[in-house]
Amino acid sequence: MHLYRGLYNLPPLDAHSVITIGNFDGVHLGHQAILEQVRAHACTDGASSVVLMFEPQPLEFFKGEAAPVRLTRLREKLILLKCFDIDIVVCLTFNQALAGMSAEDFVQQILRDRLKARSVIVGEDFRYGRGRAAGLGELTASGRQVGFDVVAAATRVLGERRISSSWVREALAARDLERVRQLLGRRYALTGRVIHGDRRGRQLGFPTANVSLERHAAPVRGVFASHILMENRPALPAVTNIGDRPVFGGGPVLLETHLLDQDVDLYGRLVTVELHKHLRDEQKFDSIAALKQQITADIQAARKYFSGQID
Repeated sequence: MHLYRGLYNLPPLDAHSVITIGNFDGVHLGHQAILEQVRAHACTDGASSVVLMFEPQPLEFFKGEAAPVRLTRLREKLILLKCFDIDIVVCLTFNQALAGMSAEDFVQQILRDRLKARSVIVGEDFRYGRGRAAGLGELTASGRQVGFDVVAAATRVLGERRISSSWVREALAARDLERVRQLLGRRYALTGRVIHGDRRGRQLGFPTANVSLERHAAPVRGVFASHILMENRPALPAVTNIGDRPVFGGGPVLLETHLLDQDVDLYGRLVTVELHKHLRDEQKFDSIAALKQQITADIQAARKYFSGQID
């Protein structure tokens, strides 16, 4: 899989392409169905499979911090997309120029001229062009004029509801990790690099690894039984807190994780923290002693979970 940040970095394509366009936030089962569809069409046509996405995501550009909280940062999306054998990911900077591009220019300059579209696969709610003026009908007509087909994207449902990023956010907000697993086809996880903290966990007797989330908000908060995943290493059981540490005056959202019965130097490593079970919500304690007592209880609960004593 090749990543190109901006069209100016994209070399001329050797073949026509089958393209899908979107945020792919979370890369849930609905997204996965589309990616499989793109790959299948590309193989049949002898074309390149292409994912076109944007940074920041369009709603983040228009709404800033009021936009829906992200499920996955770009790095996390790319790790997940690699599993689907996509040939090319093109990530465009979503700025005022792109927001103001007409629907006709988007089709002609980006999809036809630069990406050599043979087929474009998008959902029924896809909108594009200045002011989101155009949709699936306009794209189909424009594609017919300039030489590519438009194909309706595959959808996946759970029960009678279409799987979507907003449903994943809703389930995470409710700490319903089993529902999240059903929507994603895997456990929800956050990836980041372990950084130096203020060593408060060690001072309390529970050393923690502090993971930089590089985001202003997290889609889930609380205390969880978790696994720490690293390349070429077995999963490490842990207790993870995601929140703003109200006992210590609050601050930016932080992920802190304490390894169970392991002494591994994680500093500087890129780790994935996989959430298994919600143990409790983050709370403010009246004293450090009360906090230490609760952390001890959290560790015991996580051990019971991993040993199969509790579901």
